[in-house]
Amino acid sequence: MGETRYRWTVLNAGRLLLDGGSMFGIIPRVVWTRTITPDEQNRIELAHNCLLLESEERDPTLGRPRRILIEAGTGDKLDEKMSKIFGLDGRTVEAAVIDAGVDVSEIDAVIVTHLHFDHAGGLTRRVRVGETPDWTASEAEPASGDCPKVMRTFPNAEVIVQQREWDDALANDSVMTRTYYRDHLIPIAERVRLVESPLPFAPGRTPNRGELPGSPLAERTTEVLPGVRVFGAPGHTWGQQGVMFTGLEGETVVFVPDVMPSRWHAGAAYSLAYDVEPYTSMISKRWLLDEAARGGWTLVLDHEPGEPVCRVEADGRGWYRLL
Repeated sequence: MGETRYRWTVLNAGRLLLDGGSMFGIIPRVVWTRTITPDEQNRIELAHNCLLLESEERDPTLGRPRRILIEAGTGDKLDEKMSKIFGLDGRTVEAAVIDAGVDVSEIDAVIVTHLHFDHAGGLTRRVRVGETPDWTASEAEPASGDCPKVMRTFPNAEVIVQQREWDDALANDSVMTRTYYRDHLIPIAERVRLVESPLPFAPGRTPNRGELPGSPLAERTTEVLPGVRVFGAPGHTWGQQGVMFTGLEGETVVFVPDVMPSRWHAGAAYSLAYDVEPYTSMISKRWLLDEAARGGWTLVLDHEPGEPVCRVEADGRGWYRLL
């Protein structure tokens, strides 16, 4: 019996506006504004891209296809001030899943690349009239904004994340002071499945700029569900992961985390000011693009506001271009 294949659908979980300078790190404004024009507050428009996977075959224990969600977006819990700062348009991953014809109760697992609010905030939502909350803020665990009572958005789903990412999120170890919000972490704690995928390079070792990992990616992936594998892609966070699966046509599909959030970030030096280790991000991007070009992968970019699906080829000058 062959590997499980999945029908996959890109879901748009709404708009996100982030500071252009922060999104392009060391790249001068005069350079990045050649390709994108920021608004009057210097913000650029991004998207919350997510993926809905449905297995080709029915799961015998479920009596229907297995349904997996990759990424959850920001959600609806930020207060009015923060929602305005980030230019949220009110659309959430919950609405996107429902629009795709799937009941949120039939999402069996959610895989998040990392636990920053714009990737995992949508794992929980505001409580609605008549509902008994899954979690209520307290003095010990205060709410991040004006939302003290929340529900798990996908009530029957386990959440799959790297152990290192979970530990760092709980400790709030980030270059940003407000990105690991307790109201999208504590309510899902009992549903989390932690994995520890091998790293591309040994801990504590700094690879050379052009160095590729010594071990093949196949040895560094962790199968978390039939036909679905995750792998470490550190740099933006230490515990960030990519997600890999096989589509219905046999194509290898990889959901790319914030190592390359948009098409604008394909260049080697195009890392984020939000990265815990920009150099490591560059190294991770190199080996990921190399694997994608040689393997003929289909990539889905997590924040690309235009066409998030692309392929990769070598550019003949020692780097890569997106198609």
